[in-house]
Amino acid sequence: MKKIFSLFVLAMMVLVLAACGGGNDEAAEGSGSEGEGSGETKTIRAGIGLNDSHPQYLALLKWKEIVEEKTDGAIKVETYHSSQLGDDRAMTEALQLGSQEVTIPSTAPIANFVPEFSVFDFPFLFPNEQVADKVLDGEVGQKFLDKLEDQNLVGLAYWENGFRDITNNERPIESASDFEGLKLRTMENQLHLDAFDALGANPTPMAFGELFTAMQQGTVDGQENPIPTIYLQGFYEVQDYVSATHHIYSPFVFLMSKEFFDGLTEEQQTIVTEAAVEAGELNRELNREATAQNVEDLKAEGMNYNEVTPEARQEMVEIVQPVLDEYAEQIGQETVQEVYDAIEAAEAELE
Repeated sequence: MKKIFSLFVLAMMVLVLAACGGGNDEAAEGSGSEGEGSGETKTIRAGIGLNDSHPQYLALLKWKEIVEEKTDGAIKVETYHSSQLGDDRAMTEALQLGSQEVTIPSTAPIANFVPEFSVFDFPFLFPNEQVADKVLDGEVGQKFLDKLEDQNLVGLAYWENGFRDITNNERPIESASDFEGLKLRTMENQLHLDAFDALGANPTPMAFGELFTAMQQGTVDGQENPIPTIYLQGFYEVQDYVSATHHIYSPFVFLMSKEFFDGLTEEQQTIVTEAAVEAGELNRELNREATAQNVEDLKAEGMNYNEVTPEARQEMVEIVQPVLDEYAEQIGQETVQEVYDAIEAAEAELE
């Protein structure tokens, strides 16, 4: 009887081991069905400083949709707006450390990491959006994106923040003299600080998330940003004047952590890059539509809006030119001239 019982126990053990072995085979087969590697889902945390109504965020949602669809869910994208993950500099540093995967800052904060990007923040550099598109999407623009890799960053595409204009509570900006004594919030970019200082303003670098309260409390008199940002952030609630100075055309740069990018398959790298370009086209389209509409919206909210004459703008150009000459030396005359030449070529092509 004991012999029969022992044989029964042995048979049951064999069946259990066989079942376990079959389960492992099935798991291995399931992981292989995801393609290369273990098939583990990769998660991208994509953060921006602007709110969820801005064309930048709407385009980011488009990028998320394309990436998740084309990777069959192998890459999941989590989106964060309104500086939920920090300001532009903090998020860019997080990309360098590999603790965040995507952010889309303006070129101004990027210049803290790659000084050559300061050239794109030269006041009155681009005459219009179409010329900016040609230059940024061309060979010269790509050369600048390539410089990011040394900072453990990958630049996938240029998006649009837009032409920056001035708001304040003191007076309309109609000539260079109207900058005198204005406490203006600027981004953390030394070129911006020096240019506004030359114009007679009192520039104050400040995190974007602190700006509304600072204007509300009178810590600063005003700020400078593109029209959609001015409207969608509700700055009309705490500002009286908006002046179309168009002093800087501000591109966004779609950044990805190099550590994360290098961990993607070649196919996934192509997908995220092409998606950034496609979503960037939507961003530009939405941003330009919003700019035209939001000027009227700001007027309707009671802001005093004024254009700036070409003569007044030229006066501003002449005042800041010594600052630009100084920065051209720092950046490298050859690099700056290459951008100027690309702008001239783009203007000729678009005539």
